[in-house]
Amino acid sequence: MTTDLITALALFAFVSSVTPGPNNLMLMASGANFGFRRTLPHMLGVALGFVVMLWLVGAGLAGLFETVPGSHTALKAVSVGYLLWLAWKIANAAPTRPGAGGGRPMTFLQAAAFQWVNPKAWAMALTAVTVYTPDRSLAAIAVVGLVFGAINLPSVGSWTVLGQQMARFLTAPARLVLFNRAMAALLVASLYPVLWPG
Repeated sequence: MTTDLITALALFAFVSSVTPGPNNLMLMASGANFGFRRTLPHMLGVALGFVVMLWLVGAGLAGLFETVPGSHTALKAVSVGYLLWLAWKIANAAPTRPGAGGGRPMTFLQAAAFQWVNPKAWAMALTAVTVYTPDRSLAAIAVVGLVFGAINLPSVGSWTVLGQQMARFLTAPARLVLFNRAMAALLVASLYPVLWPG
């Protein structure tokens, strides 16, 4: 893989990782509700779960969509349903007081598994494999995964930090409820490109 291709890949990885999407919106909400430390397993699950997904997609899982065309539609339906359920959970999350036992952030495994129903993650993985591994070699796929792994974690971490900083302004339960509902609405809005692709 050439230096120019790796540079272009790194730029794509950064832009696609740092822009709003289901992972980042949920991490911001988790940072606001639970803080950075408690959200760390969620962040690691997003970053490492995506790398594993990307490697498996690159190793041949993408061929399933070509072999079984209906599988893409089924995946889209499951993804949309799951994201709507998550948005409902976020919108209806009861405000927690500092030190209270109520509510829990996503675990590492939950966040890693979420990548498989995240439409943005699928779009990122399929684009990365298609555009940046023209020969589809395992070495090129490994490089793509490593580049994403190095860039994705700091990118998603910035959303957790943003949420944690916003928590200072969300000390009133009414404001936290409003914030959670706004995050839920943005999560639903993130489905627009999936349901009505340009």
